[in-house]
Amino acid sequence: MDRTPIIEMKGIVKVYPDGTKALKGVDLTVNEGEILGLLGENGAGKTTLMKILFGMLHPTSGKIFIRGKEVHFKSPSDAIAHGIGMVHQHFTLVEVFDALHNIILGMEGHGLFSKIDIEKAKEKLQKLMDELNFQVPLEIPVENLPVGVQQRVEILKMLYRDVDVIILDEPTAVLTPMEVEELFRVLRQLKAEGKTIIFISHKLNEVMELTDRVTVIRKGEVIGTVNTSEATPQLLARMMVGRDVVLRIEKPPREPGEPILRVENLKVMGDRGEIAVNGLSFDVRAGEIFGIAGVEGNGQTELIEAISGLRKVEEGKIYLQGKDITGRGPKELYELGMAHIPEDRTHMGLILDMTVTENSILGLHWRPDFQRLKGVINWSRAREHAKSLIEQFDITAPGTETPVKSLSGGNQQKLIVAREVSKEPIFIIAAQPTRGVDVASTEYIRNYLVKLRNEGKAVLLVSADLDEVIQLSDRMGVIYEGEFMGIVKPEEVNTEEIGMMMGGIRYEEIRK
Repeated sequence: MDRTPIIEMKGIVKVYPDGTKALKGVDLTVNEGEILGLLGENGAGKTTLMKILFGMLHPTSGKIFIRGKEVHFKSPSDAIAHGIGMVHQHFTLVEVFDALHNIILGMEGHGLFSKIDIEKAKEKLQKLMDELNFQVPLEIPVENLPVGVQQRVEILKMLYRDVDVIILDEPTAVLTPMEVEELFRVLRQLKAEGKTIIFISHKLNEVMELTDRVTVIRKGEVIGTVNTSEATPQLLARMMVGRDVVLRIEKPPREPGEPILRVENLKVMGDRGEIAVNGLSFDVRAGEIFGIAGVEGNGQTELIEAISGLRKVEEGKIYLQGKDITGRGPKELYELGMAHIPEDRTHMGLILDMTVTENSILGLHWRPDFQRLKGVINWSRAREHAKSLIEQFDITAPGTETPVKSLSGGNQQKLIVAREVSKEPIFIIAAQPTRGVDVASTEYIRNYLVKLRNEGKAVLLVSADLDEVIQLSDRMGVIYEGEFMGIVKPEEVNTEEIGMMMGGIRYEEIRK
């Protein structure tokens, strides 16, 4: 069925002051009443393009047409006035305000809410929520609302402004499977009512399930647009990466060995003095990937920091190969055979202004084979090490003396993985190992984690990507508010049951 273009972006170029060319003459057409998927690797330019459409960024050159008429947006309020709204990956809510006041914020004119009838606003919102079967408690501060409900607030904020086009930037990143299902139901209903949706993602399965057409962006350029009904995940992956990608991981059956890591009744506090990890007990065995699934913010970060010596343990014990390592520092833990792929590569994994060589020996630099004299680095040996990692892990870098900040996200991540496994550990923490990396690097890193498992290493995998946890794990713990709702084998549960555990229902209750 032919649809009328509602948005046409022509020749959009965006060059940042440092010379980075984020968009290289992008053409994009969005048809009225469709769900258009905007697919691409992280850093491909998807969000930049949509921020230009929403008036948050100004293009270096190019034109935007709404219903055939050229427009120039100075700010998001201009875009909203033309019927375009955007729900950002990182929510833009005032945490101490309730949902109602977050939704109407910015529409009040001069003087606090002087031009808004609060009761009328409530009526309009209630009507919207009833029509969509999409309820939000309007009088509760958003900081007390679950992440999935906060996202509803963001969507209602746009619908309250009567927008015709809603841009959603990676909207499923923080949702449980059931919340994703609910979101998709609402988006299909909005489409049926004539709204237009632009769905930014790098998840092939979601794009295949939800969209009518898909535009793929790679390195700031449009590679092509296809009808979803005529696409396959393999085709889209090839468009994203530029080559064929194996989307399934081969993980041969393996009988795990003895526990390498053992955690007993662990209690850890969060940054605000709250209990972040509440009495967790589990083990990770040799030749096993133990995955932790859950919505972010349920104690995963604090747990990993406690195990890796970066956060104080309040109660409980941690053992590595039977040795009590509770409260030991990172250097000592490295010496005992632990490696750590941190969840935030730019702040915890790398020193961006340092070279590939310098980053390749972080945590190894104190070893005798990297020192000429005590405290003096043997740089020729360090460069040899960096070169071998580049070759072994297929890291694309101009050279060993290249600053790490000039590498792509995927190559930065591969460098961290390479460095950590070069420590020859017996136990590897892999926290968000493929976050923000392209399909090709994701494929490589996942296969490498399975290789480590096949070699008899113990791997603790923490990921917000549920598909990743299910695909890689031999066993998985589903965490909610610092406690495991169940420890299960992925093949013995379905996605709905995992989603219920992620929402706080214990496995025993589900299986009653």
